[in-house]
Amino acid sequence: MIIWLSLGVVVFITITASTIAYIIRRRARYAEVLEEWELEHRTHRFPYKELFKATKGFREQDLLGVGGFGRVYKGKLPTSKTEIAVKRISHDSKKGMRELVGEIASNGKLRHRNLVHLLGYSRRKGELLLVYEFMPNGSLEKFLYDANKATILSWSQRLKIIRGVASGLLYLHEEWEQIVVHRDIKASNVLLDGEMNGKLGDFGLSRLYDHGSDLQTTHVVGTFGYIAPELTKTGRATTSTDVYAFGVFILEVVCGRRPIMQQESPDLHLVDWAWRSWRNGVILGVTDARLGGDYDLGEVELILKIGLLCSHPTPAARPTMRQVMQLLDGDLSLPEIPKDGRGIIVSAPEHWEELEES
Repeated sequence: MIIWLSLGVVVFITITASTIAYIIRRRARYAEVLEEWELEHRTHRFPYKELFKATKGFREQDLLGVGGFGRVYKGKLPTSKTEIAVKRISHDSKKGMRELVGEIASNGKLRHRNLVHLLGYSRRKGELLLVYEFMPNGSLEKFLYDANKATILSWSQRLKIIRGVASGLLYLHEEWEQIVVHRDIKASNVLLDGEMNGKLGDFGLSRLYDHGSDLQTTHVVGTFGYIAPELTKTGRATTSTDVYAFGVFILEVVCGRRPIMQQESPDLHLVDWAWRSWRNGVILGVTDARLGGDYDLGEVELILKIGLLCSHPTPAARPTMRQVMQLLDGDLSLPEIPKDGRGIIVSAPEHWEELEES
């Protein structure tokens, strides 16, 4: 019992055991436990209570999407009114949580206009929450495949998205302080901002290496249809396996078809279809019919050939992302691609410099 004396009035307030229990439960619900190892990282940690309020209790009306790594909710920070996307990930392993937050800390330092910006994280018990900048136009996948989408991406929009993702990958592979192998490049992991700029996101499978170090063998991960042939044999994810996935992504954006074309019988890989069309001299026939022919023929043919080079079955024949950007910018001439079989290796990328335009 609490006695409160004010202006000569005595007020008796009785706090019951159930009230105390309610207060304890409420405090435990929003409890923040900061372990010593987290102090090593400078990534911003949001209070769980703040994110709970921002998403209005993670209500279903604000669910943006569901993936293999968790559910994503739209929110708005109570103080700054900044719109955010919050991904909830369940993770029961304490060791795994430590390693995951370490990866988040590293990825949180990435700064590029074509990478989705990680704002911070929060964690509570076995749950991890990742906070990203909100991308108002959502996933590129929806624009390519959602029949209910009234908006059809124009050729100029598709080209801008391809160039943007290429620029982001170049930054990851060569321009940051470490090498970042993304390992899950695909249309559903490319998000569009308000101006339809493509930004590569979802670094849940990424691996970081020091420049000049040997890339380690890992479990084969990724999405079926984007996985480079050699990855299933060696288990070694490299920048070249990222380039292969990017090549599939290019074909996906230009053709408006998924990597595994299930409408065919038997199922046909998009890469095989594109290579066959090239050999038969009808490469432009793979272009998305919804474009209605509203594009520059030479430009589309160039992009398709870059997609073929990137998705070449032989790793030595694939360009680096720097060479991809040079091809896109017109600073490097496209090498000849033989039509008499995919297995023939085109001139190796290290010899492409002599093809540069003066």
